[in-house]
Amino acid sequence: MHQASLTIDPALRVAPVRRRTFGTFVEHLGRCVYTGIHEPGHPTADEDGFRQDVLALTRELGVTTVRYPGGNFVSGYRWEDGIGPLADRPARLDLAWHCTEPNHVGVDELVRWARKAGVEPMMAVNLGTRGVQEALDVLEYCNIPSGTRWSDLRVANGAADPHGIRMWCLGNEMDGPWQIGHKTAREYGRLAAETARAMRMIDPDLELVACGSSGSGMPTFGSWEAEVLDEAYDHVDLISCHAYYEEKDGDLGGFLACSTDMENFIASVVATADHVRAKRRSAKRVNVSFDEWNVWYQSRFAAQEPFRDWPVAPPLLEDRYHLADAVAVGGLLITLLRNSDRVTAACQAQLVNVIGPIMTEPGGRAWRQTIFHPFAQAARYASGDVLRVDPVSPLYETAEFGDVPLVHAVATHDGDHTTVFAVNRSVDRPVELTLDTRALGDVRVIEAMTLSGPDVYAVNTADAPDRVAPRPNTGVGASPLRVMLPPVSWNVVRLGR
Repeated sequence: MHQASLTIDPALRVAPVRRRTFGTFVEHLGRCVYTGIHEPGHPTADEDGFRQDVLALTRELGVTTVRYPGGNFVSGYRWEDGIGPLADRPARLDLAWHCTEPNHVGVDELVRWARKAGVEPMMAVNLGTRGVQEALDVLEYCNIPSGTRWSDLRVANGAADPHGIRMWCLGNEMDGPWQIGHKTAREYGRLAAETARAMRMIDPDLELVACGSSGSGMPTFGSWEAEVLDEAYDHVDLISCHAYYEEKDGDLGGFLACSTDMENFIASVVATADHVRAKRRSAKRVNVSFDEWNVWYQSRFAAQEPFRDWPVAPPLLEDRYHLADAVAVGGLLITLLRNSDRVTAACQAQLVNVIGPIMTEPGGRAWRQTIFHPFAQAARYASGDVLRVDPVSPLYETAEFGDVPLVHAVATHDGDHTTVFAVNRSVDRPVELTLDTRALGDVRVIEAMTLSGPDVYAVNTADAPDRVAPRPNTGVGASPLRVMLPPVSWNVVRLGR
């Protein structure tokens, strides 16, 4: 058994818990939209064709925001194709995923779905094949009450009240050569600045996100952020980060340490943004929107044969997640919370079927993947302030990240309750974690839950939807407070009086 400890002190405040940390992503990709959130004729479908079983799971997941409509999809998207009478909407070729987009779901439907789910929409505009005017048109359609061409068309389409979308992404992954309309940093930065400036002429209070690097391994990483912000710093509020992780070559220990890369990614982007801020002698601070992150087995996707035709909503990127994936996701959530002073929004990609925490059968069942559980527990129990905790923990060696602590953790505190979120990265040994709670006064463990099991590659299925799920942790002791963390585990410990 390993030994570790951490100290919890309300004075070690990082920032408030950002509710937008618990965002998600719905892209017109695979079965995320069609047979995911939307399936007219499904036994649970409501009057708008939305699957109510998926809506219920979305609420349970605790999602706060939803990024839409892409992703790579947005760089070829004509938003006006997805409004108005269904019979009048054209089908289009989606070059990003080599599919046909029927446009049965568009911005009006997405906003209706978001309201039913209780989440805030976050809209992306096409800066790949389109530009400033189209961004202004969709903003006018969404946010102006009435009296103009586009706002009156929204009213005529059945949405009398404006959608009131506050957060807008200025394109997607424009640093990637796979992106339709891929640009250099200077080209994109200038376009993002011009688009942002024009959008603020309609509404100065928008929150605008510039495209950062689509991964820290990109050859332009660092220089991309610097050049884009040189052009757009005064006009945007956030810059995006995207990162996906997978187990490589059977290196489970290295995979469980993937949050180390996310931590370094955030630190580098923040340093670059602050460098631009210093050069400009600006009082404004640009923060981070980590609006695509997850475990994604991209190696499997790369090995898949491309479609020979142009199918509608085919199965794509439907990773089936196991216990170890869920523990890795828990570590990434801990890292996002630990950086809440600068990461003020985040989106797990994606919500349903496509690398999602929720899976569905067309016409059939919906269930929770293993990665559903860390997200749902963090969204439910993280409240008040994020506290800095630095576990004193044994280290282990990884090929990619060097020596890494076995225990990765964060805490939140709202005055009444303190919650510790912790992962044990050891692949074979439990860790006894001792909690120094003297700064909290007289507290006790009121609940301890653990996601773990004898088979780290166990998955949930429609027939066995709860094979991997949080269970009460019985390894709790007092004087001092201590909790046993099983190997390869995600743990939630709630303290109160």
